[in-house]
Amino acid sequence: MLILGLTGGIGMGKTTVATMLRGQGARIFDADAVVHELQAPGGRALPAISRLVPGSVRDGKLQRSVLRQAVIADPALFRKLEDIIHPMVHDECIAFLRAARRAGCALAVLDIPLLYEAGMDRLCDRVLAVSAPVGVQRRRVLARGRMDRMQVNAIIARQMKDPQRRRRADHVIWTGLSRRQAWRQVRALVASLRNARTRARFMT
Repeated sequence: MLILGLTGGIGMGKTTVATMLRGQGARIFDADAVVHELQAPGGRALPAISRLVPGSVRDGKLQRSVLRQAVIADPALFRKLEDIIHPMVHDECIAFLRAARRAGCALAVLDIPLLYEAGMDRLCDRVLAVSAPVGVQRRRVLARGRMDRMQVNAIIARQMKDPQRRRRADHVIWTGLSRRQAWRQVRALVASLRNARTRARFMT
């Protein structure tokens, strides 16, 4: 089984690329969905978050506005929250990989925005970074209508810089032009990975 890390900053088109990879037969680990489950009512992360930020969990439900204000007041809390969440995501990822191997999966994709920041690139055979021009990135996020420009800029500032992410990755897919071109890149990448896997089998 080949393990492909998929990473990219907010608004870079990573979710779209993950959907395309799923359409090519890949099994996808969605870290964002896992984090959502960990923070959902009764989620496994809530007790630790509540201890870190008193009042952030009420009646078994995360009070996101309380947590957001706490992080704004004390930015160091963001790293402490990551220290809670990242090990739990790692555990879920290991369980996913074990299940994928048992199922005979050929390509497992770890869709993790903070792949490098969390050190989870160590689990991967190859890493794919998704990239787009910064203007396109900001327009996409603002179009969702959930954050203002200041919030978007703050998130981008916390994430690894896009050029650094591209330099570290084995593959890059550009999503700033058109969906059709992104789809062509995805198909070419999957074909290349399959050919490489076939050659490796032949040589062993």
